[in-house]
Amino acid sequence: MSETQRIRGGHLLARALQEKGIQHVFTLAGGFCNPALEGLKSCGIRVINCPHEQVAGFMADAHTRITRQPAVCLAGPESANTAGAMMEAWGERVPVIFITSASTFRRRGAGGFKEVDTVAMARPFTKFSASVDDGQRIREFFDRAWTLAVSGYPGPVHLSVPVDVMFSSYPEDAGLQERPFRRGVQPVPRAWPEPSALERVLSVIAQAERPLLIGGHGLWWSGGEHKLEAAGRRLGIPILNMPGHRKMIPENAEAYMGLADIHQYPPARMALEQCDVAVLVGGRLDNQMDFGNTGLFRRETTLICVNGSHEELEYNRPADEVLLSDPGAFLDTLSALEGQGRWHLGRSWLEMNRRWRDEWVQHTLDEQARDQRAGGKIHPMQISLAVQEVLGERDWLVYDGGNTHFWAEIGVKVAGAQGKRLAGILHPGSFSMLGIGVPLALAVRNTQPDARVVLVSGDGAFLCGGHALELAFQENLPIVVVIDNNGGLDCISQQQERLFPDGSHYATDFRDIPFHTMVQGLGGHGELVQRLEDLRPAIERALASGKPACVNVKAKGVITPIIGAVTNKRDKSSIE
Repeated sequence: MSETQRIRGGHLLARALQEKGIQHVFTLAGGFCNPALEGLKSCGIRVINCPHEQVAGFMADAHTRITRQPAVCLAGPESANTAGAMMEAWGERVPVIFITSASTFRRRGAGGFKEVDTVAMARPFTKFSASVDDGQRIREFFDRAWTLAVSGYPGPVHLSVPVDVMFSSYPEDAGLQERPFRRGVQPVPRAWPEPSALERVLSVIAQAERPLLIGGHGLWWSGGEHKLEAAGRRLGIPILNMPGHRKMIPENAEAYMGLADIHQYPPARMALEQCDVAVLVGGRLDNQMDFGNTGLFRRETTLICVNGSHEELEYNRPADEVLLSDPGAFLDTLSALEGQGRWHLGRSWLEMNRRWRDEWVQHTLDEQARDQRAGGKIHPMQISLAVQEVLGERDWLVYDGGNTHFWAEIGVKVAGAQGKRLAGILHPGSFSMLGIGVPLALAVRNTQPDARVVLVSGDGAFLCGGHALELAFQENLPIVVVIDNNGGLDCISQQQERLFPDGSHYATDFRDIPFHTMVQGLGGHGELVQRLEDLRPAIERALASGKPACVNVKAKGVITPIIGAVTNKRDKSSIE
C-alpha cells in the first residue's frame, strides 16, 4: 500500500476552497499565508494581490455582492486592517469568508510574533469566528463557515489559521476519513411559510385598498428581486426599496417608485402616510425604517414583515404580522392572487404614486435649472446626471461619499423616472463606509468585463480608498472615476455650519488636490473640469481612452435633504 502524500495545512485550506468552487481570493500577500498561496496556485484559484488588507476585504465583499457567490479575503495577523471591510459586509449581509493567519498555536499566550486574538476581534462583525487549531479539521471548519455564511441571515464569517498549522504537513486526505458527504456547493435551504400564517397575511393584503411593497436586501440574497418587480407590475402595487448596497430593481420599472426614504425621495412620505397595508419583504425595522414607529407609518396602517430568517424577524417585533418565508416563495403566492380571482385592486393607487413621483422629478429639475442660471461651480447632482447620459443599459454606475453619494442617488431617481436604465448600480451600505467606491467599481469590471464602469466619488471618499486604483492598472480593469471635488469633507462641513453658533466649519478642508494628475502619473487618463458644458465630453473621452481614468470636477458643496434632516435631528437630541 502506497503511503498517503502529505501537504501543508495551507494547501489543505486551498483544496477546501476549491471544493466549494471558490474562484477568487483577494489578499495582501504575507509570509504567514505563503502555504495557502502556494496551494491556491496549485489549485488554479485566481488571487488578486491588493495594496491593503481593507481593500482586499472590500474587493471580496464587492465580488460577492455582484455574483451572490462567496469570495475569500485572505490576510495575515495584520487582519485588524480588515475590520472596516468586515463591518461593511456585516451591515449588508454579504457572505464574505475572511481567512486570517495568526501567531503560532503552540505558543499561544506566550507573546509570539504578531500575536493578537483575531478571533475575538472579528466576532462582533461576523456570524461565526473560530480558530482552526488542528490541521486535520481544516476542511470541516471551512465547510461549517461556508454553510453559516450563506444560510438563513447571510453574512460574513471568519476563520483564523495559526501559522504553525499553515506550515505543518498533514495527509492530503485529512478530514476525509469520517463519514463521507458532498463537500461541493449545496443548495441553500429556504424557509417555506406555514400555510395558515401565509393565508392570514395574503387575506390582509387582498383586502387592502392602498397596499405598498417595500423591498429589503434579503430579496437580493434570495434571488427574489425579479419576483418583487413582477408582483408590483402584475397587481398594480407601488414598490419602494430600502436603502441598501445595490439597486435590485431597474429605476424605470413600471411599479418601482424609489427609495423608502422620505428625505431622499419625498414622495415616499405620501406613499407611507396613505397606504393602508405596508409589506416589508426581506428587510428589517431598523433605523432606516424608523424602527416601525408612527413617525413613518400611521397607527392605522397594517404593517407586515416577511423574512426568510429567524434572526431578521427578531428586528421586526413592531409589525402587526410577521411571516417566516423565503421572499421569493412569498411573492410567488402573492402574485398568484390575481389568477385565483382574489385580487380586485385597480390601477388608481399606482397612478397616484406615479403622479407624486413625476411632480417631484419636475420640481427637482426646475431647481437644477435655476441653479445653472445662477452660475458658479457645478452642482453635485449634475455630475450624476451627466454620467448617466453617457452610460447605457450594459453599463454600471458606482458612487461613494457623503453628500456626493446622496446627490448621486437623487440623480439616479430623476434619470430613472425619465426612462434611464443601467445594468447595475452599487454604493456603500448602511454604515456609509467611505473608501469602498474604487474596490466596488473594480469588482464590477472584474466580473462584468464587457461593461463600462463609472464611479462618482467624493474627494474625501477617494482619499480614503483611491489608492486601490493601482489594481486597475495591475489587473487591467479600466474604470473611470469622476470626482466631486468640493475641497473637503463637505457632508461634515455642512452639518457643522448648522450646529456651530458662529456658522463656521472646522477640521474638514482639503488643499486643492490635483486628482487628475495623480492618475496621469500612474499611467492613466486624467482631466480637470470646471464648467458644466465640459463635463459630458470629458467623461466620454475618459471612457474612450481605454485606460483607468479620472475626471476631476470642481464642484460646489451643497447639503442634501437627508443630511439636513439628520443634522436637525441630532441637534435636538439629548441624553440629559
